Amino acid sequence: MAEDIRHLAQRLKGLREVLEIPIEQMAQVCETSIEHYLKMESGEADPGVYRLSRVAKKFGISLDVLLFGEEPRMVGYFVTRKGQSTQVETRNDYKYEGLASGFKDRKVEPFFTTIDPLPEGKNRSKNRHNGQEWDYVLNGVLEITLGDKIIVLNPGDCIYFDANNPHCMRALNNAKVEFLTVII
Repeated sequence: MAEDIRHLAQRLKGLREVLEIPIEQMAQVCETSIEHYLKMESGEADPGVYRLSRVAKKFGISLDVLLFGEEPRMVGYFVTRKGQSTQVETRNDYKYEGLASGFKDRKVEPFFTTIDPLPEGKNRSKNRHNGQEWDYVLNGVLEITLGDKIIVLNPGDCIYFDANNPHCMRALNNAKVEFLTVII
């Protein structure tokens, strides 16, 4: 996980330097303080997929470049075989697997997402990103907090929501949750 965050940090900093974007502007796009943004660039803080998504959309690049370090090349179709997806762990309890990472000019970002349970008493902070999100639970029980509303999803349940609303997710019953995520 630490290695993944270090690579994310390098790509984020590299993008800023190549495009000559002021640190203040990057912090604003990421909706964070300059101090926290600098921690993200140094690998001391997890930028999170939601912030990387905001950066990618703002500067017209593929999210794959920031997440996986590769530019999508396929047009027409792209097959992701079992066990061959591009993966990144952005926190010690979150893992994303890109399900269409090689397809160029995607309209949506599909992921197979795994969340491990948090240690007792630890809470996750809410985040938000542009667009909409759809989540379909495959295994485990997922708690989603949207603003002040708490929603519990079981296997076979799904939710579609405006991702601009502050939200966070948590695995319940001390068991990991596996679900499909589509960011639109």
